[in-house]
Amino acid sequence: MIKKSITRRRFIRDSSKAALAGALYFSLPLSAIRSEEKKSRVVLIRYKDIFEAQNKISQQRMQQMIDEAVMALVDETDPLKAWRKIISKDDVVGIKSNVWWGLYTPKELEQALRKRIMDCGVAAGDISIEDRRVLNDKVFNRATALINVRPLRTHDWSGVGSLIKNYIMFVKKPWEYHNDSCADLAALWKLPHVAGKTRLNILVMLTPQFHHTGAHHYNPEYTWPYCGLLVGFDPVAVDSTGVRILRAKRLEHFKEERPINPPPKHVFLADTRHHLGTADPAKIDLIRIGWQEEALI
Repeated sequence: MIKKSITRRRFIRDSSKAALAGALYFSLPLSAIRSEEKKSRVVLIRYKDIFEAQNKISQQRMQQMIDEAVMALVDETDPLKAWRKIISKDDVVGIKSNVWWGLYTPKELEQALRKRIMDCGVAAGDISIEDRRVLNDKVFNRATALINVRPLRTHDWSGVGSLIKNYIMFVKKPWEYHNDSCADLAALWKLPHVAGKTRLNILVMLTPQFHHTGAHHYNPEYTWPYCGLLVGFDPVAVDSTGVRILRAKRLEHFKEERPINPPPKHVFLADTRHHLGTADPAKIDLIRIGWQEEALI
């Protein structure tokens, strides 16, 4: 066996490559890192008792809910260890929320996320929760990590208000992405503020809206207490799973096939045109936790 000598230059070169590889490894979603995992993992978690009296969300149960989802996503039994696989103490974290008046990201979930990010060692001043002012937010402008969280609803321009669409506030002229039923919303994920930064996607399914009758329309008649969250690294897989649930609810409610109008084509083009993730149910590993009745999927 011939032993090769290692020069100082080669040692530095190889060490630099290893450091770069290590940094890249940490920034990648875990589902992409695991070579043996061929499918995009999505966790559907539902707590029937997430609401207390007068439809108030239980803060304790919300914390347990998101912790359990993250633990299942990363194959961990301890919540802090699970979160530390996603967030580093050196991160600057932007939580991209959604403030639409009819169906906004619950404050209880925002606070549960903030708590766990701080538990990972991130300073309070390095965390921001924002929606429409992300481009002017000092934390978002230096963010190393994003958590994408919003409720699911039907939408008059894009078919559904999705996780993919939630990043539209990272551009100064959102209307430029409205052509062809917002078909190319996945292009948002290539923007400098966004590219490679998203650590977690959370589609809020507590009271989704499955039907609308015009722009900005909200009617509680078209929502229902699904009491769930969809959580994953792949936003396309999470969104497409949410769309399947909405379609099933529409069939149950209207007693006939009634397609979402306009069709949520941006979710599926995010897969076939933009290669952001997978929309194919056959390529999604759906993990179900908690309340199983009337899951619709």
